[in-house]
Amino acid sequence: MTVANRSIGEVLMPPIGLGCMTLSHAYGVPPDAETGRQVLDRALDVGYVHFDSAALYGFGKNELLLGAALQQHRDRIFLVSKGGLVGVDGKRVMDARPESLKSHCEDSLKRLRTDVIDLYYLHRWQKTVPIEDSVGALKELVHEGKVRQIGLSEVSAGTLKKAHAVHPIAALQSEFSLWSRNAEIATLDACAELGVAYVAFSPLARGFLADLALDPGELVAKDLRLNMPRFQAPHFERNAALRREYADIAAEVGCTPAQLALAWLLQRAPHLHVIPGTTNPDHAEENFKAIDVVLDPSVINRLEVLINPGTISGARYSAATQAEIDTEIVPEERRND
Repeated sequence: MTVANRSIGEVLMPPIGLGCMTLSHAYGVPPDAETGRQVLDRALDVGYVHFDSAALYGFGKNELLLGAALQQHRDRIFLVSKGGLVGVDGKRVMDARPESLKSHCEDSLKRLRTDVIDLYYLHRWQKTVPIEDSVGALKELVHEGKVRQIGLSEVSAGTLKKAHAVHPIAALQSEFSLWSRNAEIATLDACAELGVAYVAFSPLARGFLADLALDPGELVAKDLRLNMPRFQAPHFERNAALRREYADIAAEVGCTPAQLALAWLLQRAPHLHVIPGTTNPDHAEENFKAIDVVLDPSVINRLEVLINPGTISGARYSAATQAEIDTEIVPEERRND
């Protein structure tokens, strides 16, 4: 049985999309453009529709990659990007002022080689700018025909509701996986209440639930995971101890560890979408096939007992990064930062 298509706003699509960040950004040295193109081509071949980018990723390089690779397929894809976080003179800058968001969108349209972006997110709520002002600018972009739908990333349920009162929010994108369960505090339910799709980024726990041999000691400089407590001592050693049983469950189900993590999420809520990223075309295909994995309730229970906020060691972000975002924090993270 295959998981049915799900909606973001009024658009139906497979609930597994491609998070494109890793093709240009974040996890050390990104792949070359040809490898990135191969990943995108395989994703198209196996059935991906939802492609998620941002102005921040590679400081525009990710959007340039998608624009070149996907322009000829524009009518069959759901093209997504984000503004409010950009690269300026080689540095990451948060700027969610209305005039800046409009400028970011114009730049993204050019790089993506399109006249309209299907879903445009506020990448981060800049807390010195009222959320109503930032969303008001995105609303104007919709009225101008440059954006079809708007979304928010890494905000709380309260902020989501304030924004939704200004203009309908089509999607909330935040981290959600077996080891990051902040969504379960309030935002997952708030999305269901408001008719907002929940788009889970890092559904594979930043590779922890996909590559069971992942070793932080082998990560290269500028890999953002090096600054995340869960990948640092003593937390990583405690977390790694859970992977053997996790691998055993995947083997019993008859799927890969990555597919197991994605299948758990897809069965967690009917309004939930996942956007795993990869730099490997084979892994892109493997991840998409998670759409065919159905988990027995007993398996779901075993997974949730094994990996949850009480068994995972370390906060998901450093204190400095956490201060930038608006998501709710599970109590266990406060004890493990």
